[in-house]
Amino acid sequence: MADHSPELGEFGFAGDDAVVPFAVEALDARGRAVQLGSMVDAILARHDYPEPVARLLAEMIVLTVLLGTSLKFDGKFIAQTQTDGPVDLLVVDFTMPSSVRAYARFDADRLAQAIEAKRVESAELLGNGILALTIDQGPHMQRYQGIVELSGASLEAVAETYFRQSEQIPTTVRLAVARIARRQDGGGFSQGWRAGGLIAQFLPEAPERMRMADLPGGDAPEGAEVEAYAEDDAWTEVQALVGTVEPSELADPDVGVERLLFRLFHERGVRVFPATPVRDDCSCNREKIRGVLQGFSADDLAHSTQDGRIQVTCEFCGEAYEFSPDEFEPQA
Repeated sequence: MADHSPELGEFGFAGDDAVVPFAVEALDARGRAVQLGSMVDAILARHDYPEPVARLLAEMIVLTVLLGTSLKFDGKFIAQTQTDGPVDLLVVDFTMPSSVRAYARFDADRLAQAIEAKRVESAELLGNGILALTIDQGPHMQRYQGIVELSGASLEAVAETYFRQSEQIPTTVRLAVARIARRQDGGGFSQGWRAGGLIAQFLPEAPERMRMADLPGGDAPEGAEVEAYAEDDAWTEVQALVGTVEPSELADPDVGVERLLFRLFHERGVRVFPATPVRDDCSCNREKIRGVLQGFSADDLAHSTQDGRIQVTCEFCGEAYEFSPDEFEPQA
């Protein structure tokens, strides 16, 4: 059946694997929401991670696409954790405008102990360390990197802290991951991963809202009574509404992004904008790997050679590349 494009007066739902920007003008709030289906399922199934690791990486993927799709340039947005927990490394690489790849590294023994002790919340698996958010606009532009401390907090809380402290933007974030059963054509069921998320930010234009008492620090004019600005609780209302979202709603394909946004904000009025699709798409290729190996010294090439061949496996997608040492001129 041919795809149906909505005509004037019709409404096209974004569906899975598409980030939907939205705005609630009455509350000076903007944000993005997404439900991930086949994209996140393919990434997690490829690596066959233990369930707690898969859930944590899926949260990181959701957070990355929510943030990355807001950037309007050609380049990359990379989110990476480095911590002392059982899951010591998460990397999600978003290449504009839509390509996503991701992987996780974990200590199997420590993870098994955490599972046995039922300490599998995201904050417990990550432990202490940092979350680095890197914007790479290409070889002729300087990289920008923001770093926020991970100290026993969830990815939701860490993202909120980053925007509040580094960008001075009040932000609320919700992330959810689910494993659902799918009916097979030949009978029986199979398990599949889904994930969803929502980010809302307070971006007021009106001066009175810029001075609201519920913002960090407040910037009411000198000598003014803070209480004079306390009646307008727009951001408090946004936080309260987003706080009503159940994790099951965020990932439920029967709810959908647009229905969820309408449920949350219909009394105030919510507008949605064209969605940005995202896809499982690794950027590795033979020439890129060859370029990396070409910079190796003779000792590095010898150390990488086994049985007369150099084998390199992409950590993101698992693609294996094989080279002969004779293809390279060792660097001094």
